[in-house]
Amino acid sequence: MKSQFAPSRLRPITLTMGRPLLTTCIHPALFATLPRRLSYTSSSSTKRRTVTPLNDDGHLPWSDLTAAEKTGRAVQQTVNLSLVLVGLALTSGVIYVLYSEVFSTDSKTTHFNRAVDRIKSDPRCVELLGDGKKLKAFGEETHNSWRRARPIASSAVTDRYGVEHLRIEFNIQGPRGIGRVNIHLIKNPGEHEHHYKYFFLDVKGHQRIWFENADAARQQQQNKKGEGFKLFGVKWS
Repeated sequence: MKSQFAPSRLRPITLTMGRPLLTTCIHPALFATLPRRLSYTSSSSTKRRTVTPLNDDGHLPWSDLTAAEKTGRAVQQTVNLSLVLVGLALTSGVIYVLYSEVFSTDSKTTHFNRAVDRIKSDPRCVELLGDGKKLKAFGEETHNSWRRARPIASSAVTDRYGVEHLRIEFNIQGPRGIGRVNIHLIKNPGEHEHHYKYFFLDVKGHQRIWFENADAARQQQQNKKGEGFKLFGVKWS
């Protein structure tokens, strides 16, 4: 007897039930590790930016750098350290110049200010130049008409005996006239400050005004020693 069912309609039950059975056979632990593996794959596939001396901010650890990147960071740090050292050297130089030229008690600026104050308070200078409060001191004449732009002439040399010589020259003007000031200071080896060799003011048409004259003072002392002393009208040497 022939079958009443067509062959095309006969299908094994495993074909329709296969997929649910397979999904139930996967262990749950595999699902738990799947997201981590996916994230690791995605992060490893993303390339980080190459670190160079220009964009290195020090955030990336040294151990994570390549050999080339380590070299770049070393170069960057060396350059930064060099800039810091240069800045410190320049700052130290500026401080030294300011102290030695302006703030030191033995600087030429200090000696200049002392000389101007002595001239302003000296009655002989006031008589020739005018009111001391109106006296103005300035340096050499230049093409710049601005008085403050006239530099004070000065020189500092050391002779073969180790004696330091500081010379200062400037002009001083008042309501009645103008004069020229000359100063020569010396500092012997072992001394800490300069002392005057001479200090005078010349005003045209008038006798020189001396403030300091070490040579004349020394000669005067020698003359006094040579004179000896008198007793009963007799000079004793």
